Amino acid sequence: MRKQTCCFTGHRSIPPGERKELARRLEETVLRLYRRGVHYFGVGGALGFDTLAAQTVLRLREECPGVRLILVLPCPSQAKGWRPEDTAEYERIKSQADKVVYTSQEYTQGCMYKRNRHLVDHSGVCVCYLTKDSGGTAYTVRYARTRGLEIINLAYR
Repeated sequence: MRKQTCCFTGHRSIPPGERKELARRLEETVLRLYRRGVHYFGVGGALGFDTLAAQTVLRLREECPGVRLILVLPCPSQAKGWRPEDTAEYERIKSQADKVVYTSQEYTQGCMYKRNRHLVDHSGVCVCYLTKDSGGTAYTVRYARTRGLEIINLAYR
């Protein structure tokens, strides 16, 4: 099942001038993976790249039979404190996901890392938007490398 599964990880902040091109590369990558037999796409539900990835997978479900969006969320209160428009989009994505998994029932200091490890541990490919060597995205990509995942970094294509 891991060979049929891709996870996404990326920064919450995407420069506005890069968003359109990143969305194009993301769509192209998901389609290429789908043609290779990857049908399950795991997303962590965060703002920024995670949201863009989830939106892309949901949009492509119409033309790609069998594509499934799996939200792997750190805890039920993940969106607490978000702007109303971000929360509304998060809830829309969550309602359209094929599966929602919570890795913790409440927020803890390590729940985001637990979510990220879950995404990697169940995937064969990691599509990322990584532009710096520190932070949660860098940690997740390093972890994915140690687990032998194929890494596709859309920041440098």
